[in-house]
Amino acid sequence: MTVPVPAQKAGKPALSADAALGEVDNARSPLMAGFVGSMFLVIGSLGVGWLAPVSELRRLPLFIWMRTEGVGVSISIVLVAVGGMLLIRAWLRLGQRVRVWGLEARKATLRAIVAWGLPMAFTVPLFSRDVYAYIGQGRLMVEKINPYENGISALPNYFQLGADKMWTEAPVPYGQLFLWIEQFVVWVTNVQPEASIMLFRLVALVGVALCVVYIPKLAELHGVNPHRALWLTAANPLFLTNFIASIHNDSLMIGLALAGLYYCATRRVIRGILLVTLSISVKPITVVFLPFIGLLWAGKGASWPRRVLFWFLTAALSLGVLYAMSLFNGYGFGWIKGLSAPGSVAIWYAPTGLIGLIVASILNVFGVDGWGVAQWVYDAGKVLMVGAVGWLVFRGDYDRLIRRLTLAFAAIVVLSPMIQSWYVVWLLPLFAVTGIRNDWQVKAVYFVVAFFMIYGISDQLDVFPYLQSEDLGLALTLARNAAAIIALLFAVYLIFVDPKTKSLFRKRDLPGLRPII
Repeated sequence: MTVPVPAQKAGKPALSADAALGEVDNARSPLMAGFVGSMFLVIGSLGVGWLAPVSELRRLPLFIWMRTEGVGVSISIVLVAVGGMLLIRAWLRLGQRVRVWGLEARKATLRAIVAWGLPMAFTVPLFSRDVYAYIGQGRLMVEKINPYENGISALPNYFQLGADKMWTEAPVPYGQLFLWIEQFVVWVTNVQPEASIMLFRLVALVGVALCVVYIPKLAELHGVNPHRALWLTAANPLFLTNFIASIHNDSLMIGLALAGLYYCATRRVIRGILLVTLSISVKPITVVFLPFIGLLWAGKGASWPRRVLFWFLTAALSLGVLYAMSLFNGYGFGWIKGLSAPGSVAIWYAPTGLIGLIVASILNVFGVDGWGVAQWVYDAGKVLMVGAVGWLVFRGDYDRLIRRLTLAFAAIVVLSPMIQSWYVVWLLPLFAVTGIRNDWQVKAVYFVVAFFMIYGISDQLDVFPYLQSEDLGLALTLARNAAAIIALLFAVYLIFVDPKTKSLFRKRDLPGLRPII
């Protein structure tokens, strides 16, 4: 591993107290703009956020008006679309306000995380309803039904829980730790949806806190400015919406993984492996960290026999802990079967998914089973995925181990036929701590964040049961298209018209992001 840059050790830049006062030029304006955007999400979520059918909130007059009247639904759509994009503009403007990424920039970034993230803790779930699946899975655990063998359809009145129908028969793809969290939440709240949601949000906030603590620490190990890395990730609107507004368990997964990675990189390997193992027991995708941790443990210049030995020790320790946990709950490694669920669905903006969809569409025209061939395409993507991860494990410099891990994780995401916005948020911290340059790389981050915010705004609005229309499918399409158009027009404004932000998408020397000291 590279050592920290001396001027940045412990996050303290070599600046005088007087100079520090000028590090950030009036952060209040973007902070307030982002807070307004976050509040728009809170208010808009009352009308188009995801509510369980049994929710008591449906009986409140304000919710009734915002969810059943055309005016209320329309206002909610506009607020969510504008609020999400306003957060992106505030985030970009905060970066522009920074002259030097020092302690004042860190304070401004932490204020942004609180000011923008705290209101989201009180939204009706937005952009995803997976949290309702967590409630259903927790109910399975409470009722002693194996969640690795049964979907939530095994429960009476399961449809009242609010989960997406894809979970009715799907086995749970989560590890033992998260199953226990689900069980505890449902047991404490007695399946009360809003109380369960708030407890799951607390769990997500633990993950956010871990990211806030360990992203700067990992960045310093690579000589990367820790304060800029924190702004790129934890203050990022995509990070905040996915982990707080949407309540994805990926927050805890990546927070534990980053903490474990830090301890492994600083020679406290046992502690690090245990934390990464806990991450795996939330979502098993972080098992890809283990071979790279084995190399960290083996040390620089290790011979191949030594590397194999430490791979074995890493795997034995991690899998041993997972096995002990599986014995405790009696469900074993059933989550392995659930891992195939994401790979069975394709989406048009994933490279592998797009190729498969094109192949299927063309072959279907000629009477050939195009979807069968498309599955071959998805399988080929998986083979390439394994090959890319293997290459990065066996090839490359020791000092770039975490960057190699980052690229391996990125290969898993990019070569999957389905890419969700929270998959991107897995990658952002790892790329940020190993270095995102102020050129095409940071501009790519801006475009990706804008794209997935627009897609989330347009794809996940809970409106179709409430609009008064004979054709509910048409009503849903119109509502989501309206949200997409509003968000897209805002993005066009940011990129091509806004005199403050358009330069970020064009110039090589990006204002406000010049120093990485």
